[in-house]
Amino acid sequence: MKHPVDVHVGKRVRHRRWMVGMTQQQLAEKVGIKFQQIQKYETGMNRVSASRLWDIAAALSVPVSFFFEGLESKPDADTEGALPGDILADKEALELVRSYYAIPDNQRRRLFELARVLSDVA
Repeated sequence: MKHPVDVHVGKRVRHRRWMVGMTQQQLAEKVGIKFQQIQKYETGMNRVSASRLWDIAAALSVPVSFFFEGLESKPDADTEGALPGDILADKEALELVRSYYAIPDNQRRRLFELARVLSDVA
């Protein structure tokens, strides 16, 4: 049975790997393991040892604590109209965030203001 912490850590590994544009194969090579093991970590099927998590954090340029962020603040139940607890697990949302930060600062600020106005109307 998968432990919720292992699933959470795996999702955070996948999230960060995707955000930096790295494939499972590339991460596996940096860490010195096979890509199938990365797949198992990302699904929570296998637990990540402390030393392996340290290596993964270094390869993805984040502190080890990154993988545990959000564990204490998990909502007990979703409320209608609320965002899902793991919105960044959605590939479309991640792609939107990556695209957003690729926009030059001045244009990005204007887009942010537009999105804010549109969301207030909805």
